[in-house]
Formats: sequence, structure tokens, C-alpha cells
Amino acid sequence: MKKLLSLLLAMFLFSGIVFAGNQKTDSLLKMLDKIIQERSKYVTIKETKIQELKQKNAGVNDLRNKYNIQREIIEQYNSFLCDSAEFYINKNLSIAKKLNDGELILESSLRLFYIYSLSGLFLQASEIINSIEYNKLPNHFRAWYCWNYIRYYENLIFYTADSEFTKQYEAKKEGFRDEVMKILYDQSDEYKKELAHKLQLSGKYADAVSLLDPIFQKQQPGTHSYAMAAMNLAKVYKQEKNLEKEEYYLILAASTDVQLAVKDNEALLSLAIILYNKGDINRAYDYIRVALDDALFYNTRFKNSVIARVQPIIEDTYLQKIKSQQKNLSLYSIVISILVVFLTIGLIYIYKQVKVVSRARRELRAMNDNLLQLNHKLDEANIIKERYLGYFMNQCSIYINKLDTYRKNVNRKLKTGQIDSLYNSSNSELEKEIDELRTSFDKAFLKLYPNFVIEFNSLLKPQERYVLEEEGSLNTELRIFALIKLGITDVTQIADFLRYSPQTVYNYKSKVKGKSLVESDHFEEEVKKIGQLH
Repeated sequence: MKKLLSLLLAMFLFSGIVFAGNQKTDSLLKMLDKIIQERSKYVTIKETKIQELKQKNAGVNDLRNKYNIQREIIEQYNSFLCDSAEFYINKNLSIAKKLNDGELILESSLRLFYIYSLSGLFLQASEIINSIEYNKLPNHFRAWYCWNYIRYYENLIFYTADSEFTKQYEAKKEGFRDEVMKILYDQSDEYKKELAHKLQLSGKYADAVSLLDPIFQKQQPGTHSYAMAAMNLAKVYKQEKNLEKEEYYLILAASTDVQLAVKDNEALLSLAIILYNKGDINRAYDYIRVALDDALFYNTRFKNSVIARVQPIIEDTYLQKIKSQQKNLSLYSIVISILVVFLTIGLIYIYKQVKVVSRARRELRAMNDNLLQLNHKLDEANIIKERYLGYFMNQCSIYINKLDTYRKNVNRKLKTGQIDSLYNSSNSELEKEIDELRTSFDKAFLKLYPNFVIEFNSLLKPQERYVLEEEGSLNTELRIFALIKLGITDVTQIADFLRYSPQTVYNYKSKVKGKSLVESDHFEEEVKKIGQLH
């Protein structure tokens, strides 16, 4: 049981490490994608630097100074533009010959040998190297001579891809490696790099990594030496078949190369092949296209031939994937079209149902509004009834008391024979009661409809509107239409209440209607609406 738990724990930890590693690689790939998208910016930086050197070179007449500036230009062109590097090397070779400087002639010859071997001009490269006597070279030129030959045979191996010739070239290459190791100090980084290559050949990958990793750690990120150190580690991990670490260091090398505008970009090509094998076809296709563009820009037959073997395979797979996606897209389009038809039918049905429901809601809302208005009107009528009932019950009580007092006064005066006094008091009392009745009516009405005058004026022309002389008191015209508001529309009833003749009431009504903003026939209806709740 303990063994099983230990095994499960180990599997869990390993899966966590793998997941973390994959996340890191994915993050680096996204970073590389962004760098590639901005590669024109890095090319512009490189071209600007070269142009500055050319301008500086144009103003120099001294041959040695000119040689040194052109050496800088060559360093810029070495991994950027092969033809231009070759052009300036030949210019420097001419200067060296004019100066009759053997070391400068030798330096330019070795540079030309390197460029020719990189360009795939192996015959021309061989002619140059054969013209140099190795035994007469100083040690620092011997090391350079050997390294150029190592690179020469590496390029031949890539270019020919023939197993019979490969064995011969490998043997010669390792012979020069042995030779350069004799020259180098055994504690130098250059010596350790060559020793790491030897260890790889004998399958001692961990030992090779132990030599190369400290060298990589010492390099400054973003430099050519950093990219080269990362590439050396990637090659060891490739031999060891450690795909994850190989990919990791290839990404670092490729990213740095793109940022330095290195067109001789071996890392990006190798990375494209790895991604192709992993099934990341889109990235593999993008990277191989960039690698091909760089190779065409650099203009080297050797690199073009290497890419030409890989590029059609990746491109064919990419096209197959595109065709498959197109088929799937066609199928999805058909399915989606069918779904859209059903969805459209469903939406039409839902739309119709929504319209039915909306119409029903509108009708119900209208009914509710009407019912609410009716309720308000009923509430208003009930309030008016209650207020008027209480008011006029009180008024009836007052008039009954007054009538009783008047009766007693009449009886008293009759008994005492005061007939003249009784006659005079009866006339004056009647006028007084009529005034009180009007005053009580005005107050009661304005309490029920406090905005009556304002709303009534809104029906009249501005210059014809009424201003009350006394607060809480109506004039004759307003009192007539107040009675109409209360539903008393009969002229005779209005005349009896106000103690006027019907003709007088009619004249007042006609006078007011002449001031109205609305048609005469509808004026009374508008008055009846005053104070209603809308």
C-alpha cells in the first residue's frame, strides 16, 4: 500500500513538473511570436547601424583606419547579408595587399573562406584555404583556421546529406577539433566547448551539459554569444533526446537571433521541425516561412538547400490541415444554416406570441387605467358627497335654529302688536340670509376645488381671466359655472339658487363663453372636468 501511495505521489509531482514546464515553454513561444511580428523593427536597427558605419567609412582616407571600420561593417554583415559581407571582405583584402600586411591578408582570406563555405561555394572556399600554409600560421590564426574548417565540414555534411561522404567529413572535422584543442588553454571556455562536442560524440551528454551550462549562465541575454551558448545546449539535448529542454534553448536562441537581426538563423529552422513533430502545424509553418525569408535575404545556397528539404513537408501538412479545416467549416456552415432556419422559425413564433401577449397586456393596462380613473372619480364623488352632506346638514341645523328664532320673534311681536317692526325685519333678514348662503357656498366650493379659479382661467383668453377681489369668494360668473361644475346645468335651478332671473343667468353664461379659448358648445363640458383626477 505504501509503495502504491509513493508511486501515485511521484506521478503527481512529475505531472506537476511537466505542466509547469509546458506553461513556461508556451509562454516563451508566445514571446517569440511577438518578437517575430516585430522583426522588421530589429532589421531597421541593424540597417541603421550599418549605415552609420558606412557614413563614417566614407570620410576616412587612411587605409588602416578604413580597414578597421570595414572590419566592423563585415561583422555586422556576417550573419545579416552574405553578399555584402563578401563585398567588404574583398575590399579589405585589397587594402591589406596594398599595405603588404601579411596578417591582414591572412585575416581577410580566412573571413572569405568562412563566407564562401557558408554560402555553399565550397570549391572557392577550398581554393582559398589551400593557399594558406597552416604550419606557418601564428597560434591565434591556427585556431581560427581550424574553426573555419570545422564549420566548413559541418556545412558540407548538411549540404550533401550523403552517409558515405558524411563519415569522411565527420572524421576530418573531428581531426581539426583535436588540432584546435591542442592549441587552446584547457581551462578556457573555447576549449570546454570543443571538449563538450567530443563528449557528445561518445554519448556523455550530462558531462557535456556540465561544461556548457556554466558558459551559458555567464553570457549576457540579448547578445550573439548568448544565442550561440543556448544553441550549443540545444544540440546536446537533441542528442540526448530531451525534447523539452531542446525546445526551451532553441526558443531562447531563436528569439535572440531575431532581435539581433541574424538572418543565418539555424535555431528557428530547428524549432520549426520540433513543433511540426509535436503537431503545432500553424507555428511550424509560420517559423519555416520566416526561416526561408531570412535565408533568401541572407542569400546563401547552403541554407536554402537545407530549408528546401524541410519546407515542402511542413507546407504540405499545413495545406492538408487547411483543407481539413475547410471541410469541417463547410459541414459546420450547413449545420449552422439548419440551426439558423429553425431558430428563425422559433423566433417568428415567439415574436407572434410576444405581440399577442403585448396586445393583451396593453388592453389589460388600458382596462386597469380606466378602472383606476373610475375609482378615482368614485372616490372624488364620495368625498364631495361626504363633505357636502356634513356641510349642508350643519347648514340645515343652522337655518332650523334661525327659523325657530324668527318664529319666536314673530309670535312675540304679534302679541305686542308690533306689526310695522315685524314687516321691516322680515325684508332685511331675507337679504342677509341670501348673502350668507352665497358666502357659505363659495367657501364650501373652494374647499372642495381649491384650484377651480386657476383651471377655469386656463380655459379663457389671457386678457379675460378673473382675479378674485376677496379670497374665498366667487363673483357671479364664477359662481354660475361652479354650480355647473357640481352638475346643476338647468338655468332655472341656477337662477332660483342665485336669486336671479333665468335671462340674467343666460346672459352671464354667454358673456363668459365669448371669452373662452375652446368652442362654446364644449365649454361647459371642459368646466365639468375641472378638478378631476387624470
